[in-house]
Amino acid sequence: MNYILLGPPGAGKGTQAKKIVECFGMVHLSTGDAFREFKKFSKVLDKFLLSGHLVPDKIVITVVKKYINKKDHIGRGFLFDGFPRTIQQAKELDIILKSKNLKIDAVFLIDICFEEAIKRVMKRRVCKCGASYNTEVFYQGEVEKCNVCGCRLIQRNDDEKDIVKKRFSIYEKHLNPLIEYYRKDRTLVNINGSQNEEDIFEQIKKQINRCCLSKL
Repeated sequence: MNYILLGPPGAGKGTQAKKIVECFGMVHLSTGDAFREFKKFSKVLDKFLLSGHLVPDKIVITVVKKYINKKDHIGRGFLFDGFPRTIQQAKELDIILKSKNLKIDAVFLIDICFEEAIKRVMKRRVCKCGASYNTEVFYQGEVEKCNVCGCRLIQRNDDEKDIVKKRFSIYEKHLNPLIEYYRKDRTLVNINGSQNEEDIFEQIKKQINRCCLSKL
């Protein structure tokens, strides 16, 4: 079973992806991971993240294709986190998967409003080890440190308010065509992202279990 997780900045895609992967044992494929694995592309990614613009389709597709081909265990099921983001990327992904006799079983769209996205992103802190935190829950009035490795937490460069506004605007511009693309083949599933992370996960988990039962 193969899935896509979509949503605007601040929707909690990374948090939900971790929960899904841990629960169902599938391969987690995020564009961020893919760019970091192929280091020659990492500076390109940083450049576009800081500008708030999307990385060009041709570059994203090249990196994701390399990443998929490297994962020889992808046949056990995977989760794409925040990819595709454009119609062109979606079409190219279909071609890649078809060549491997695979397809997307469901596309989960975590839906939140702009105001909620901004509020969440402003409270997000990350560590170089990859851990992510919400200061509202984690910060206790002391220096913010990672409870995994002990390093000091920082705000991502692309989480600055002006950049987030631009990212959200670009996301919305490309989102509607992408929604229609996946709605046509009945794979799109809307998820209410205004709830807490456990309730959001329960919505997604029910849908995945439903998909699994339909394949029996």
